[in-house]
Amino acid sequence: MRRFSLWLRGKPIVADSMLTFALLVVEILGVTAAENKIAYLAIGVFIPLPLVFRRVYPRAVAVVSLLLSFTAIAVQYVVGEREASHITLFSLGIMLYTLVAYVGRREGVWFGAALVADSVLSYVAIAGTATTDLVFTAMFYALCWTLAEFIGARHAYDTEVEARLAVADYDKERRAHDAVSTERTRIARELHDVVAHAVSVIIVQADGAKYALRRDPDAAEQALATIAGTGREALRELRKTVALLRTEHAPDSLPQHGTAGIARVVEMMRGAGLAVDLELTGELDDIAPEVSLGVHRIVQESLTNTLRHAGPHPKAWVRVRRRDDDVTIDITDSGGVPLDAPAVRIKGGGMGLVGMRERIAVLGGTLDAGRAPEGAWRVHATIPLDPGFAE
Repeated sequence: MRRFSLWLRGKPIVADSMLTFALLVVEILGVTAAENKIAYLAIGVFIPLPLVFRRVYPRAVAVVSLLLSFTAIAVQYVVGEREASHITLFSLGIMLYTLVAYVGRREGVWFGAALVADSVLSYVAIAGTATTDLVFTAMFYALCWTLAEFIGARHAYDTEVEARLAVADYDKERRAHDAVSTERTRIARELHDVVAHAVSVIIVQADGAKYALRRDPDAAEQALATIAGTGREALRELRKTVALLRTEHAPDSLPQHGTAGIARVVEMMRGAGLAVDLELTGELDDIAPEVSLGVHRIVQESLTNTLRHAGPHPKAWVRVRRRDDDVTIDITDSGGVPLDAPAVRIKGGGMGLVGMRERIAVLGGTLDAGRAPEGAWRVHATIPLDPGFAE
């Protein structure tokens, strides 16, 4: 049953079709109490049908359900039907639940107001004044609304948990990738040191051997031996380093850079409960990949720190602007947690700012990070469009 329930959760039309079929069966069974059975069936069969799409097109289905309900009332009035009642009450209650749980309270209020008019028209204009029926209808609709509030809160909680888990997984992947990038940078530095050292020794020894070749053959032979040994050692170290570089690749699931990548990070943070105001100015999709990656990482790290340290109801303002010669990044949060309240702060590894400063330094830019006088934390970075890399 659990597998079947999980399967149905991913197929709302199938589940709602089963609900619609059950209501149709009840509707058909009620034909015995109708005076005009043909009119009863002609209207009653169509009333539950829109529920098949209630979670796919909730607003449209709500409007159609109301129109069918008013049509049923009009047909009953014309044919003189007074006793039999359709399954309309349950269909409209289900739609009230759907709107509140899946769309929002505002739509639920408008639909509820329409239900009041529908109930008064049905029970007063057709069946006569029936206080008991009106009270039952009001209680039924109130029950549907209350149930929708609980289910909607549960859905919101599940969505936030999923978003936070996604952020945690994303952060884990990012840290793993950063660790790999750090290791690759270290290997690149070692490769540079090995090659530069070996080539320098070979050049010096070759020049010496050239001058000593005729005057001091033994010295020339020793220089050539040094050249051969240095070359073999450099080749061995080079093969080892290249083998390490071949073992790691960036995962395909890492986010794309540019405006789409920034928007994805912002959307993920919003899903985790961080209100983010994003402003992108200028063409950011045609800049150099290393600059785009730097912008992406600065925004990502800053928003992650805000989510961790800004306390309840955090908010961040992200401004990324491309100018003629550089890209500026300005990220400010709402602050919130005082420094003298460490118990409510989420501890981090303390490497976020260090990593951002190192990345900006490699790109030849500048980074300022600190707490503003009003308590907000601000990160301001500038990255040149043509970064210079130190040799």
